[in-house]
Amino acid sequence: MDDEATLVATPLLSTSQTESSSSSTPSEIDESPLTSGRFNFQGHINIRSSMKLDSGSHCYRSLAVLSGHTGSVSCLALCGEFILSASQGKDIIVWQQPDLRLFTKFGQGDGSVKAVITVGNKVFTAHQDSRIRVWKVTRSSENVFKLVDTLPTTKDYLGKFMKQSNYVQTRRHHKKLWIEHNDSISCLTVCNGLIYSGSWDKTLKVWRISDLKCLESIKAHDDAINGLITCKGIVYSASADGKIKAWRREVKTLKGAQTHSLEGILEGHKDVSVNSVIVSQDGKWVYGGCSDGFVLGWEATTTTTTAGSNGGDIVRWKLVYETKAHEMAVLCMCLMGDQFLCSGSADKSIGIWKREAFGKLSKVGFINGHEGPVKCLQASPNSVGGGYLLYSGGLDKSLRVWWVPQNSTKEKSLIFY
Repeated sequence: MDDEATLVATPLLSTSQTESSSSSTPSEIDESPLTSGRFNFQGHINIRSSMKLDSGSHCYRSLAVLSGHTGSVSCLALCGEFILSASQGKDIIVWQQPDLRLFTKFGQGDGSVKAVITVGNKVFTAHQDSRIRVWKVTRSSENVFKLVDTLPTTKDYLGKFMKQSNYVQTRRHHKKLWIEHNDSISCLTVCNGLIYSGSWDKTLKVWRISDLKCLESIKAHDDAINGLITCKGIVYSASADGKIKAWRREVKTLKGAQTHSLEGILEGHKDVSVNSVIVSQDGKWVYGGCSDGFVLGWEATTTTTTAGSNGGDIVRWKLVYETKAHEMAVLCMCLMGDQFLCSGSADKSIGIWKREAFGKLSKVGFINGHEGPVKCLQASPNSVGGGYLLYSGGLDKSLRVWWVPQNSTKEKSLIFY
């Protein structure tokens, strides 16, 4: 193993959230990512200094424990050389790599921040107050995160509030515009110039990045939506109703407008909430993390048909694998490279799993260190020093950084603390 691993700094907000798929065109982003020379440097994290040998096993300490949030860390996003962490205290902290120093804080709104994603030089945050906020990194010398809009936008409101047909019943004697969420927004993802938001109000809404307009509202589930991810043009929504649903965008209206249709339903355990969903890069395997501690795996099979007016690919999913991953609920998951799956749990641990043939997962080890449930996970997109950086946020108000070697294949080889 190398004595050192080098993190090369990249332009601010030059990459989108790891679990999201973005193909925004230049016309959708009104400014290019910032490339201030202030941030173009290289730094070093000494991996060996945090490693300890003990009876033939590798014992790893966390590379860093970052504190500063007033509430539980609820979500993470990687953007260029920065890590964004948000909390139930509604503050968003920007940490600068490689020294992991606190760079700045920003935030606004009522209630906690539930999700964060980045697109170009914009940051989208979802909040408990049912709003999505849009932040822009200015070109000032301080690179301030400036609030530029809130979704739904005022323009969207004004264009719809006068028409009665634009209102939907949310509860008895109470109506809202269909462009509004009426409960906490729990998750966000991005794909093909669109932002998708999932909410505890059971709906999935679609927003166009170029003008921030709400295009569609889908009554997606029978209970709260907990997770979203996109892959190969399909949007997957995970819900407390025990299902993962797959949605595809297609042209259906006479005017040529594109709407989303239900492509398939991935059934989990009965009466068990699916809290998180991830998809392999090739779209062949879908994994769901559940409140009973299980991780479920579905295989996607695609067939091409010429039937009907349009024809095209038909995707079907089959449950092929399940494992009791944790003693308590699985709250979050992420992929680490194309080999590993990581699971965070209410039992305060992080599971490291090797992806095998036919969608199976083999246990590599567990990371223990958080003093509360692990709420969010993100992994570095690229290998660092023969391994991956793993970031975890917990209800203990801390953000922790770990290093996981790529050659971790046996359970006994990983003991984290």
